[in-house]
Amino acid sequence: MTDHPPTPPAGDRSARLAGLLERVEEQLADDLVPVEIFNDEDVFRGEMERIFTHTWVFVAHETEIPKSGDFVQRRIGLDPVIVTRDGEGGINVLSNYCRHRGTQVCQTDAGNSRFFKCPYHGWTYSNTGELVGTPMLQRAYGERVDPTDWSLLKAPRVESRQGFVFASLSEDVPPLDEYLGGAGWMLDLIVGLHPDGMRVAGPPDRYKVRANWKSAAENFAGDVYHVPNLHASGEQVRMAYGIDGAADLGRSYEFENGHNFMGHAWTEVLGPDGVLWGYPPRVKDHFDLSELDETQLRVVRDEPPTVGNIFPNFSFIRVFSPTVPGGPLVAFTSFRQWQPIGPGEIELWSWQFVWKFQSDEDALEDYVTGQFQFGSAGIFEQDDTVAWEGIARAGASPWARKAEMSFHYQQGNKSEIDQSPDPDWKGPGLHRLTGYGEHNQLNFYRHWLKVMKGPEPTDVKPTGAAPTGVEPAEVQS
Repeated sequence: MTDHPPTPPAGDRSARLAGLLERVEEQLADDLVPVEIFNDEDVFRGEMERIFTHTWVFVAHETEIPKSGDFVQRRIGLDPVIVTRDGEGGINVLSNYCRHRGTQVCQTDAGNSRFFKCPYHGWTYSNTGELVGTPMLQRAYGERVDPTDWSLLKAPRVESRQGFVFASLSEDVPPLDEYLGGAGWMLDLIVGLHPDGMRVAGPPDRYKVRANWKSAAENFAGDVYHVPNLHASGEQVRMAYGIDGAADLGRSYEFENGHNFMGHAWTEVLGPDGVLWGYPPRVKDHFDLSELDETQLRVVRDEPPTVGNIFPNFSFIRVFSPTVPGGPLVAFTSFRQWQPIGPGEIELWSWQFVWKFQSDEDALEDYVTGQFQFGSAGIFEQDDTVAWEGIARAGASPWARKAEMSFHYQQGNKSEIDQSPDPDWKGPGLHRLTGYGEHNQLNFYRHWLKVMKGPEPTDVKPTGAAPTGVEPAEVQS
């Protein structure tokens, strides 16, 4: 039998977390990040309670649930949720825990249903979350169990932008557009180049990685310094080109609330072929840029975003690559989410997106190219995830903790490259004309610290679904 150390009292854990956050604040003042935040139980618990139950989190894209009754099963932090399209076309985000004993009422990743029935005792809920059925009602309860009190917990805030559905488990959050700020502005130019927008090309890949969610988020926030080293093999097998210039061509975008993107000045090396992410004419000719403002036009034409992260854990990548070694370049779009499982483990969810106007053949080419590069067995994906796993191991290292080791984020402090914000920038946030420096990563961690040090949320009480009048009488009886 293995002995386990006793779990410290809640008060001791809270005090320890407060001490860790003080150390983070001290280190961030010198552009350093303490190693232990990447694999620590107290930090992880704090993140689940203070970040993931208290901010906007991406849960689905509307094209995944286009019809009434459609649903997908997702997660917000550690909580499983069901994202449903009800009979009125509304989108609901429901807790996947039965109110009777907590068994998950939905056991399927996706489907179409008006009702969810718990496999344990049979309590049944509509796809708005309302309790509509309790077996053997008269003998078991004698009267109807009040759905006002006993419906599924329901996220009190659900909003979407460009088809991307976000939910908050707290009522006390700003409107989604306000929260996204500059990231929403960037999202508009990424997927709003055609009135019909984009759609998911299929269900997300899902696979576990022994890494901390923050390592993945900061990488996609704008780390291009790693590309020539970690991804050199991609160029060796002719699946990538010019990776040595990743930082020199980089253009960083730093927004409020910890959101960050990194673009590239493709036109500097590709000329007109680099406009609009290097999409071929058969795709570019369909785009309608009339809704973009002057600065958005500058961005999509000359230095479009390549990667980005919307705080806390929703990331984007659009790059061009050949579908086969040495073949013609194809631009693909992937959105991904770093689902936390534990202090040093995530489940990586990866969606490939295509334009709705694309032919099946063109859409398949984009999808396959994205999978080759950033699918579960993707060339670049494997490079990244191996590196991130090392960070989590360092975070758990007794030696590193004893030495109070910190990670180095001081790249920009003495560089000869001008990393000051672009004085001519007219868009939201800050824009820099280089990929050198670790400004985006520091912006991410400073916001992380701000949220973690904020008041402990006391209002995280997702509401039960309100009665909708759709209860079939035979179900209750």
